[in-house]
Amino acid sequence: MTGAGTAQRAPARMRRLIAAAALNGALVVAEVVAGVEAHSTALLSDAGHNLSDVAAIGLSLAAVRWALRPRSELRTYGNHRGTILAALANATVLIGVTFVIVALAVDRLLHPVTVHGALVSVVAAASLALNVAAALALHEPRRDLNLRSVALHMGADALSAAAVLVTGIVVVVAGRSGDLADPAASLAVALLVLVQAIRVVRESTDVLLESTPSDVDLDTLRAALTSVEGVSEVHDLHVWSLSSDYRALSAHLVLTGHPSLEDAQAVGAVVREHVTTPFGIAHTTLEMECERCDEELADPCGVDEPVPIAHVLGRPDLGAPATPGADPGRGATPSNRPA
Repeated sequence: MTGAGTAQRAPARMRRLIAAAALNGALVVAEVVAGVEAHSTALLSDAGHNLSDVAAIGLSLAAVRWALRPRSELRTYGNHRGTILAALANATVLIGVTFVIVALAVDRLLHPVTVHGALVSVVAAASLALNVAAALALHEPRRDLNLRSVALHMGADALSAAAVLVTGIVVVVAGRSGDLADPAASLAVALLVLVQAIRVVRESTDVLLESTPSDVDLDTLRAALTSVEGVSEVHDLHVWSLSSDYRALSAHLVLTGHPSLEDAQAVGAVVREHVTTPFGIAHTTLEMECERCDEELADPCGVDEPVPIAHVLGRPDLGAPATPGADPGRGATPSNRPA
């Protein structure tokens, strides 16, 4: 996601997200009222599903807004991680709500109640129509990951509403003998919600742990880097995500020969072109080397023993004892090379 492109498309995306949130918010209220009136756990579980949509849309809206905020000295990478923290918190709460829905559905299976199938059918049909409309409104030819994930969420809700609609029709046709179809449908909807919530937790955790994005193959990325003329080797390669659509890369490039600083910068520019679009890398940090750090080390640029922060700050009394004969004083800097 580039800054200029995001700024140009953000207003239209925000309007569509706000409209989708308003539709789903109204739908949640209607389903809760109708679910209580019709004694339908299926409607209540679908309301919980649509409530998760409102939260998901809110996160997407926050992502669009926060991506436009400038970086600061405090947050040099910007505010991208805020959306991930919000997604993790929302998914965790959603898992708890899902278990409540499951408990209610199991109780209804053990103690059936009469369900008003006609009311369930009408509300489910309205839910189906609104979710399909929201999914179409959020569809974008540019295939923005943020909007696409919400549009897919709307599509899943449409399938959930269709299941509830079928349940209402079954109850209308079968009468009292079809009452068990309602809690059974609510269990199916709860399963959909649980699967989505667990997926959000897993993906959010991967981002927070700075895992390599699932669609990035490091061998393919290394091949792309070494295919650039002037690059003989790549090591200490890291790719991670700051948010669902903002990725960063850092790598050490061993250059052939002993190029000048100007030539090395030119090679770096070509390398960035090779990774920006194919791998979706928005921020790239490259360290140019004429020779590999140390051929004797399996991981020459890895950290062997972290230097205590107290020593870096010149306060050995706050941490482990200083090495005898060494001056931990001011200006000391941590090293990733073993002593």
